[in-house]
Amino acid sequence: MTATPDHLVPLARRRRHARLIAALTSAVGACASAAQAIYQPVADAPPGQEAVEVDPLPVLCLSHTAAPLLEAARAEDEARWPAVVAWELKQARATFAARVAVARAQELVEEPAVPGPVPLPTAEQGAALDLAGAGDEVAGLWRGDPAQALARALELAAGGEFTAAEVLDAALDAAIGAGLLALADARTASDPGLMAEQCLQAVPYLVLAVALASADPH
Repeated sequence: MTATPDHLVPLARRRRHARLIAALTSAVGACASAAQAIYQPVADAPPGQEAVEVDPLPVLCLSHTAAPLLEAARAEDEARWPAVVAWELKQARATFAARVAVARAQELVEEPAVPGPVPLPTAEQGAALDLAGAGDEVAGLWRGDPAQALARALELAAGGEFTAAEVLDAALDAAIGAGLLALADARTASDPGLMAEQCLQAVPYLVLAVALASADPH
């Protein structure tokens, strides 16, 4: 890539997140295989058999390995495109500063809050929470209407406090987090059948993450 960071045109998100997308699709397949290890012996057992031995180990392994595998894929993507990552960090610093400035301006015009048992977030903490909230909103919209969700990401970016790509990245993080939470719940389920069901409940979130990692706001 010959462009300087100041004039860098971001890669299409599907290329930027290629290793992560591949890891997410592998995790989707692993969820199905792990659930099948529980369901298939039941399907193969004769009708009169009351107890069936199943194998919950694939679900347990997946619940432990999914997060580090996805993090490793993220790191590989970052290593492949260092100039793009540097450009993203520069953009993120600018939008973060804009959100902090807005938060501080609001503090000046609003009446001081009555101190409570939980300290109020600082302007910097509020700026981070705002991005996470924008990501949650877009992830929720995407499940019903991807076009509406993408339009909302662009709308949020119009004021300069976010970029559309970082809102989509925050939505991606939210989807991955929900999928990993479902896998963690599968690990602690009370019986193998519930383990399989909970494992499969991670799939829609992982598929959503693939869509969000592939979406290009440009």
